[in-house]
Amino acid sequence: MKDLSVRTLITAAALFFLTASAMAQTPQLDPGEKLEKLQFPAVTMQLKGWTKFGNSHVYTLPVRAGQHVKISFATKSKFAFLAIFDLSKPDDEAFFGTDEDGTSFETTVKDNTTWLLRPYYSKVSPRRGLGAPFSILIEPLAAARQQPQPPAEPERPSLFPKAPAKQ
Repeated sequence: MKDLSVRTLITAAALFFLTASAMAQTPQLDPGEKLEKLQFPAVTMQLKGWTKFGNSHVYTLPVRAGQHVKISFATKSKFAFLAIFDLSKPDDEAFFGTDEDGTSFETTVKDNTTWLLRPYYSKVSPRRGLGAPFSILIEPLAAARQQPQPPAEPERPSLFPKAPAKQ
């Protein structure tokens, strides 16, 4: 009986550590990329860099459920972009990219996770040079406050029944 409870405890501990390591997934870096681990800022944080082909910085940003954040990307080049990935998801598709979604992303985080911010220089575009300067702004925002609802008027007696809702 005691042997069975020890095995159960060891199995539970192994499952816990496997789950914890899967959640803290390490991003796969391209050759020459350098990983910089950020902390969620209390005030606006600006990151400046250069999108050197194969020799640039990528950033991890841990976010918690309920945090409201805006991330903006600026560059003078029309061939430099930012992609944001959720490292807790098994797919390697970006959930935001400045090439299709605009230059800023604002959201309220739904789950505790880590995002990967990857500035990059498009490989398929005709270009001159090996990269472009960029700036990333990470702005923690106050959660959007709910607008107070005006009190509903109490129902008054009526001689006519209410019309059914249109569909």
